[in-house]
Amino acid sequence: VQLVESGGGVAQAGGSLRLTCSASGFTYHFYGIAWFRQAPGKAREGVLCFGSADETTTYIDVVKGRFTFSSDNANKVWYLQMNNLKPEDAGVYYCAADEDYYRDYGAHCSILEQEYEFWSQGTQVTVSP
Repeated sequence: VQLVESGGGVAQAGGSLRLTCSASGFTYHFYGIAWFRQAPGKAREGVLCFGSADETTTYIDVVKGRFTFSSDNANKVWYLQMNNLKPEDAGVYYCAADEDYYRDYGAHCSILEQEYEFWSQGTQVTVSP
């Protein structure tokens, strides 16, 4: 399984970016996918997760109402739409997936790094004030 992420870049505060995560060699069961980010000098933090078993997306509070997850299952592509970006959103963003999340952890996803087996290479998001 390989996850390839794209779409990072530079945006002004209040602007938007859309990240794309494409999967190859991914055999769908009831999968889970999550996005994480890491700012310079800080620990990596979870941003959101999606569980296909219950089709629920969970966001961390600071991105609710600004970030939106969507999926194109037919093409094995997931999207993270980021609106109203803030400087504190800057960092390297990673998508991560578990092919059989429901079997491994249950229907409802968690934004915990250890629950996701496959990771993208990351993409840089820069937000200027």
